Amino acid sequence: MQGRILFLTEDPQLIKRQLAGADLAWDTQHPERNPKLRDDISTDEITPAHICFFFDETLGEFPYTGLKCGNETPIKRGDVKRGGFVASVSGKRRGKGSSREQSPYAEMSAGIKLVIADNIERIYKQNCQNLGVLTSTDFKLIDKIRRGEEIPLSQFTEGEDEITRQVIKYGGLFPFNVARLQRKVFLPPIDTKPRPMTIGEKIIARHMVEASGKIGVEAVKPGDTGFARTDLRFSHEYVTPMAAIFYEHYLGKDEPVNDAASILFFRDHLTFLDEVLSEEKRKMGLLDLATQLKLKQADFAKSRGIRLHGELVDRKGSEGICHSIITETYALPGQLNVGSDSHTPHAGAVGCLAFGIGTTDVFNSWFTRDVRVKVPESVQVVIRGQRRDNVTAKDFILKLLAMDYIRHGKALAKVIEYSGEAIEALGVDERATMTNMAAEIGGFTGIVVPDQKVVEFLVERRGMNRKEAETLIEGLQSDPNADYAHIIELNAADIYPMVATPGDPGNGKFVRELNTPVPVEIAYGGTCTAGKNEDMDMYAQVLREALQHGKRVADSCKFYIQFGSQQTREYCVRKGYLEVFEKAGAHVIEPSCGACINAGPGVSTRPEQVVISAQNRNFPGRSGPGLMYLASPLTVAASAVAGYITEYQPSTVREHAETCG
Repeated sequence: MQGRILFLTEDPQLIKRQLAGADLAWDTQHPERNPKLRDDISTDEITPAHICFFFDETLGEFPYTGLKCGNETPIKRGDVKRGGFVASVSGKRRGKGSSREQSPYAEMSAGIKLVIADNIERIYKQNCQNLGVLTSTDFKLIDKIRRGEEIPLSQFTEGEDEITRQVIKYGGLFPFNVARLQRKVFLPPIDTKPRPMTIGEKIIARHMVEASGKIGVEAVKPGDTGFARTDLRFSHEYVTPMAAIFYEHYLGKDEPVNDAASILFFRDHLTFLDEVLSEEKRKMGLLDLATQLKLKQADFAKSRGIRLHGELVDRKGSEGICHSIITETYALPGQLNVGSDSHTPHAGAVGCLAFGIGTTDVFNSWFTRDVRVKVPESVQVVIRGQRRDNVTAKDFILKLLAMDYIRHGKALAKVIEYSGEAIEALGVDERATMTNMAAEIGGFTGIVVPDQKVVEFLVERRGMNRKEAETLIEGLQSDPNADYAHIIELNAADIYPMVATPGDPGNGKFVRELNTPVPVEIAYGGTCTAGKNEDMDMYAQVLREALQHGKRVADSCKFYIQFGSQQTREYCVRKGYLEVFEKAGAHVIEPSCGACINAGPGVSTRPEQVVISAQNRNFPGRSGPGLMYLASPLTVAASAVAGYITEYQPSTVREHAETCG
């Protein structure tokens, strides 16, 4: 480890000093004496969304350019690479958020060989390992690097499972997989005896690949490692091109993929980019780069016979967001699905074990059809009782994200299993909000045990035979005495409408706890989290009531409503919602990830601009420079009408309160 150490501190001046050539003193024996390190560094800050338009070593010029320290972003293009840094150090929950492998790839290309943090998010850590970037939570390594000591590889493999140790030893996932297919590596057998299992463990057990090639083992337990056969693999245009380049480089230009019928591609992130990309970014050539992403994905899909859900041909927009289409059209109870996005757990709403993977995992899965899995522990979230009329799944998840157990990273890499009467009362779309935002918890995935509501969903939305649907959910429940790492219990009646204040989805508080009115300039309802049929029901409910009372969207606010898929758009047409949205003054947008990824209408343009959004993340800079509050579709729509953040009060509740008064 020959090189300098970059400490990502909260103080921007300390970072600037390091970039100018000064090395910070660091006391590993008395950490309380050291400057405060930045916690919760997201991949959005390591490589902002527009940086991911690059998909080669050019990324090495950009690591940490979105890192916010105080009110500054002190790291500029080329700073890290010029600084000669070999290691990067930060605090808690490093690499949270998006599964973008561009982040560790940018760090690696800038010379960073080692990442040290208090704890590290699962997908980011796995992406580092897959690329050959070392990770550690041992701050004593700082002294060894500075003394120029040799550090044994065992320092980074200690405590890891056998497969991960070998991936690290081989320098990445692809060289390990080559050795695996040549039978040169050791794969530990899974010999766990029958035991009570959670639903997540049962699905993994059904999909584990034995050394003989047989699919399925009798039982698994947390910590068991191996490779799991996937039912479905998907990726979008942010990831597919980079994965395709890796694939062609390592396997050849004409090498076919393994089982193209179970691979799907999506063009869903950048459909509206040209409407919001700044002149400065256009001059960087980013619009042309975004077009190259689209063309590369389309070319690879055509050459390999892969289904591409792309852009519309008759108007601007896409067929839909990957998570939305996967859940509406493809995912089934009991399946194991993987996708190139941290919000892949969306499909957990139908009882599918779905989780996000990085670029290297994606391209490896194209030729192996399986993915590396370490059986995770499970956390059970039980929400009892009946929710209030103005409380939604989004309020439940924001409440969970504000809890110390989750904020301190104790649920990282665990399966989040939602249960209880309040969860069972939710429709599949609302359950998808809960499973989707297991990504914000930092969980391996989120899942709800499939029941008759899932059967109805498959019958009504897919046209599936009822008997077939009921057969799919048989046996898909956790055993009564299954083991959980932790159980969280909440009473739905104790939860009121929530907001997450700017900076992090974990900054949750009740709307009624805001001390002063917060005026909003932009309200946004959409993305995978909030662009579903039931979300549209909520926007329409609020706006219809507003029209009945002679109100519209406030003049001071722009309200954008964006569909998650064409299915949802067609649903709104059938229900007459488009007329309601138009009359109330909302701007309707065709499907795309859009503003959530800083690539469509609804993004902020000024640091002081306040946005209230039903999307899943409000990390610094993710959706523009403004101040973003997260909330439910009901709260977002009500705030758009009021012009400031407010709870939605259903007419019946309001009229009752006025009568009693």
